[in-house]
Amino acid sequence: MSSVSSKIQDVFNEPGCGKNQGKSEKERKKGCTKQLQPGGAAGGCAFDGAKIALQPITDVAHLVHGPIACEGNSWDNRGSKSSGSNLWRTGFTTDINETDVVFGGEKRLYKSIKEIIEKYDPPAVFVYQTCVPAMIGDDIDAVCKAASKKFGKPVVPVNSPGFVGPKNLGNKLAGEAILDHVIGTEEPEYTTPYDINIIGEYNLSGELWQVKPLLDELGIRILACISGDAKYHDIASSHRARAAMMVCSKSMINIARKMEERFEIPFFEGSFYGIGDTSDALREISRLLIERGAPAELMERTEAVIAREEARAWAAIEPYKKRLTGKKVLLITGGVKSWSVVAALQEAGMELVGTSVKKSTKEDKERIKELMGQDAHMIDDMSPREMYKMLKDAKADIMLSGGRSQFVALKAKMPWLDINQERHHAYMGYVGMVELVKEIDKALYNPVWEQVRKRAPWEEKTWEEVADAAIAEEAAALAANPELAREKRRSTPVCKCKSVLRGTIEDAIVEHALSTAEAVSEKTQAGTGCGSCMGKLEKILETMDHWHPSPSENKSQAQQAA
Repeated sequence: MSSVSSKIQDVFNEPGCGKNQGKSEKERKKGCTKQLQPGGAAGGCAFDGAKIALQPITDVAHLVHGPIACEGNSWDNRGSKSSGSNLWRTGFTTDINETDVVFGGEKRLYKSIKEIIEKYDPPAVFVYQTCVPAMIGDDIDAVCKAASKKFGKPVVPVNSPGFVGPKNLGNKLAGEAILDHVIGTEEPEYTTPYDINIIGEYNLSGELWQVKPLLDELGIRILACISGDAKYHDIASSHRARAAMMVCSKSMINIARKMEERFEIPFFEGSFYGIGDTSDALREISRLLIERGAPAELMERTEAVIAREEARAWAAIEPYKKRLTGKKVLLITGGVKSWSVVAALQEAGMELVGTSVKKSTKEDKERIKELMGQDAHMIDDMSPREMYKMLKDAKADIMLSGGRSQFVALKAKMPWLDINQERHHAYMGYVGMVELVKEIDKALYNPVWEQVRKRAPWEEKTWEEVADAAIAEEAAALAANPELAREKRRSTPVCKCKSVLRGTIEDAIVEHALSTAEAVSEKTQAGTGCGSCMGKLEKILETMDHWHPSPSENKSQAQQAA
């Protein structure tokens, strides 16, 4: 585990991360989030993040070294698409048992690699470390090295056991694995001045294919997409690209930054969601390629394609804008989509009442403010009850989120549209923007909502009315009894990973005069699990004037205690 620990420290100390650039050297080495304990990886573990990041490499055999449940939980949990091999959709696992825990699972791993190569003959095998074999000391690096030498094929160790950190850390450890063992190990058949890499794009529902025809028309070749619809050879030879576009910096900024350092491949972060962002991304790709030696006339051709496609997209959207203008959207997602989808929705005339930033970087939040204004309603972590109330009070007409939140919207009898990785529609590029508008229109004006909102003939009160009455009664009781409200507030769980209550956090802030979320986290352990509650700690600090008792109240409380 020492090599994993050093790799984690290297990933944490990421110069390409804007948030890290503002820290001292000591703070950078501490990392953005502390390591987890086994079982504490709420919201996805490092192994899950690594598997998500690399599984879209379609012709590789992805072998999970661990109990069968690890492979079962991570298999096919994204709607990535492949234009060629489907080997990536076959689940491989060593399925270690109690005997392996006692005597070690390295022999079983070696035999599994041998069986896969003999039966499927893939160009490479990726081996994923999980919690159990990592804790018993299985050295997958040594096994992979021996197997690669024996069978004459690349066998790539992906050291990302679940307990070392959250899903996002796993994304970056997966990037480190291909940087160390794959990228730069092969040469492309030929190169052109128009070769680019697209990094952090997973081809969900075939989204990459909505943009690729535009690049093909311009003569721009995607040398490698890391990792949507990728082939092993593409990624191994991706070091010969002239430029790169980073789609999701939260997951793979280390790949883009290190490829720029090692192979002098400049990159930019962009989005293919929405008409304006797609045009900006095409212009930036052309600009970087021209700087690297492509003919200057590429920009003229790019502008011609943009003008044509924008005209087509606006014409296709126009009939829907009249129906969608002014409609309010609650966007519960994260990462790059927290700002990239905002621009697309605004182009359709819709109003954003709030967007979640639970998995967003500081740069993502700055982009949200640019799009929605400095007073943008950014949601760190909204409870199901709060989502329901916002929808029920008609503060939002539709919710765009992942599948786990859909039931809140359905209970509120409000339209919902899947915007996350499980979706079956592609929303990227100009045609994707038109598709997004169509799907929102269908969801909003589906006649089912009029039917389900009607009270059944046998109901005196609907369950919503009963629930609303209970919520109102609770709110009135808290308003009438400040002490009860205080107890309720202080007993609220803030950090579920470490079971830290808000009262514990408030006491620590007052007792130690804490002023930053990091200091609160260090004193209370809140935020040292999955890290998602760091935003809550900041909110508690911001609202300190409202809950912190005055000196006279402190004195009164001390006298009562005495």
